[in-house]
Amino acid sequence: MAQLTDTLRLAVAQLDPTVGDVSGNLALARRARAEAAAAGADLVLFTELFIAGYPPEDLVLKPAFVDACMEAVASLAKETADGGPGVVIGCPLRDETGLFNAVAVLDEGRILTWRSKVDLPNYGEFDEKRVFQVGPMPGPVNFRGLRLGIPVCEDVWGDLGVCETLAESGAELLLVPNGSPFYRGKLDVRHQVVLRQVIETDLAMVYANQVGGQDELLFDGASFAFNGDRSLAFQLPQFATGVFVSEWRKTGDGWECHSGEVAEIPDAEAAVWRACVLGLGDYVNKNGFRSVVLGLSGGIDSAVCAAMAVDALGAERVHAVMLPYRYTAETSLEDAAACAKALGIRYDTVPIAEPVEGFSRALETMFSGSVPGITEENLQSRTRGVILMAISNKFGAMVVTTGNKSEMSVGYATLYGDMNGGFNPIKDLYKTEVFRLARWRNQNRPAGLKGPAGEVVPERIIVKPPSAELRADQKDEDSLPPYEVLDAILQHLVEHDGGVDELAAEGFDRDIVAHVERLLYVAEYKRRQSAPGVKVTRKNFGRDRRYPITNRFRDGA
Repeated sequence: MAQLTDTLRLAVAQLDPTVGDVSGNLALARRARAEAAAAGADLVLFTELFIAGYPPEDLVLKPAFVDACMEAVASLAKETADGGPGVVIGCPLRDETGLFNAVAVLDEGRILTWRSKVDLPNYGEFDEKRVFQVGPMPGPVNFRGLRLGIPVCEDVWGDLGVCETLAESGAELLLVPNGSPFYRGKLDVRHQVVLRQVIETDLAMVYANQVGGQDELLFDGASFAFNGDRSLAFQLPQFATGVFVSEWRKTGDGWECHSGEVAEIPDAEAAVWRACVLGLGDYVNKNGFRSVVLGLSGGIDSAVCAAMAVDALGAERVHAVMLPYRYTAETSLEDAAACAKALGIRYDTVPIAEPVEGFSRALETMFSGSVPGITEENLQSRTRGVILMAISNKFGAMVVTTGNKSEMSVGYATLYGDMNGGFNPIKDLYKTEVFRLARWRNQNRPAGLKGPAGEVVPERIIVKPPSAELRADQKDEDSLPPYEVLDAILQHLVEHDGGVDELAAEGFDRDIVAHVERLLYVAEYKRRQSAPGVKVTRKNFGRDRRYPITNRFRDGA
């Protein structure tokens, strides 16, 4: 192969692999390499554990899976004998010393070398230390005369000195394959992390990140690079796949990017909406569901979920069902129908009076002498859940559940009722954020979404007081503080692990804060049984916040 003297055409493959789909991911890599070859690329950089899909979790403990991944990389390596671009690709590596989160460098028809991840993350959504072993401190890789440093994801985030070691041992350019999940503001954090390493090493760094949903995690792409002089070399789009080629030239000060895309990054609301849509769409498609069904109540949560589903899947794959009872307001019937019409989705009405009253009659003797209350209210919700699950079973449509983070925090949801479902796109969004996003979506339709432009959530749904409509004249604020207050308290307790005394010192009513904290703790058993949903905050329920169900601690008691 010709040596790279002063020019490198580098392709970043910002793609959406599927965990466990080794043959599919290999086919995706082959197509990306062919596209890069057509563009004259010398090298294609793929993302972390691309062949396996990221994160593979305990799949890598199954020898047959690791064997399949390594065989796929070996077959791809043979194809590099064609004189086309070399490849840097993530793959689990098992050798006589252990199991590693590794990267293979392919060229000349063979695997030139492997490099293993040194800094294994063990916080938040990451628990790599339980499946992988720490790799040795790496040296540069000689690729056609160019000395590449290839730290893997956390190797540039931590303080083990991986990048500094690579620079000191002669690396000329740093290429970083990543599986970096999205949360609000994450791209700015990544930029700062990379800039710190660029400043310390004086080397340019290319940060390649994958795209797509994997269970609760959402990867937003947004790959980028910084030159050694700290200037932005290129910025790839967020939430979009593609093979992007940049041209690098060697100067007296090192390698610099002389052509590369600088994409516009969505604002905060657009990013969160795109994340929820992509996460829902990938969950449905990667798990083989033909369509989705959801209860459309005339309220804000189900309307926003319906809009997200249409944006992700198209109107023809979304089925909305209104399930009215005696407490369902006429305006709710009108609003749900208007929302379904605006989105262009199938809309059916299934009254639930007969099954609810049938359950009541079946329990009449046992409940004799008791005062009707929450149990009877929950019967309505559970009846709706049964009907939606029956529709799911009959037609193969996954149920989209619609509870927001405020409700999930304090248990304002019915287990085996409105919590039924396969996936929840707004699980990590507080109620006030759901309202804000509804207004944003009515005024914006980003490119690539499948839903219509214009008002998709009727204004009356946005302005009316939220209600579960399980009893006459019910309002959410009958049971909860106003959502502006509740969400502020929850963000402090959940996102920041704050305490009651701190919030009281900030002016919040101490009794209200203590009550909310109690609700947060006692609802843990419900959250353990809830559907997965897209992570958009630093600390979601599930992967990030793992509290015991049995827990008697109460702050400030």
